[in-house]
Amino acid sequence: MDTCDKQVVLITGCTTGGIGHALARAFAAENCLVVATSRSLSSMADLDLDPRFFLQELDVSSDESVQHVLSTVLQRFGRIDIVVNNAGVQCIGPLAEVPLSAFQQTFNTNVYGSIRMIQAVVPHMASRKKGKIVNVGSVTALGPGPWSGVYTASKAALHALTDTLRLELRPLGIDVINVVPGAVRSNIGNSAIASYNHMPEWKLYKQFEEAIRARAYFSQGLKSTPAEEFAKKTVAALLKKNPPSWFSYGNYSTIMAIMYHLPLFVKDFILRKAMKC
Repeated sequence: MDTCDKQVVLITGCTTGGIGHALARAFAAENCLVVATSRSLSSMADLDLDPRFFLQELDVSSDESVQHVLSTVLQRFGRIDIVVNNAGVQCIGPLAEVPLSAFQQTFNTNVYGSIRMIQAVVPHMASRKKGKIVNVGSVTALGPGPWSGVYTASKAALHALTDTLRLELRPLGIDVINVVPGAVRSNIGNSAIASYNHMPEWKLYKQFEEAIRARAYFSQGLKSTPAEEFAKKTVAALLKKNPPSWFSYGNYSTIMAIMYHLPLFVKDFILRKAMKC
């Protein structure tokens, strides 16, 4: 396979039905060689027979798994041009009662998982004075509301880390881009409920049970942006020679950008109404 004129893109969290899977297809449509990863190869089975994709099992919470995949990719292609840190998990529940183990699992994937990938790939990109690191955040970090505080905090942390990385990695020739999806249609609602079903019974928030469960699907309404549309727009921005530092697209992305600048009492009023708190 002649790879000389094709960019090698490694994406985490490419399970079928998710944003990462849509991004993988969109990059492939732009003549890129895509290293599609997830914790299970079977979750990406539809990509297996397409020569544009190189599938790898990757657990971003494992140092060993990250190092193994990166060395495998470098051995096969000789370089990694773009890394997209998309792997993420939801966590629904009131902060006062969510088990600390759920906090740790969420941050280990959403925050530390991204940093593991970054620290592993930066030496390679720095040696070439070239590369792009893409962190997938969330518009929820612009207006933190009730019932998803753990997830929102993890994405806010990733946003802050991305801002610092953009400045620190620029002298090494590496671009850092914060991709901030709005409400994009994906399997995140189903996965959120699957993990929510393992939560303990709420003691102080029993009366809010229905509203808390509904939060899992808040981004998956009829007006949510199709993942394919989001991916096409995002990939077009990322493949520019000088990509934007911040790229946000999808339903609610404009509203949440405005929310960020509202007085707190106004923001709180809106979120209490929306989340039935």
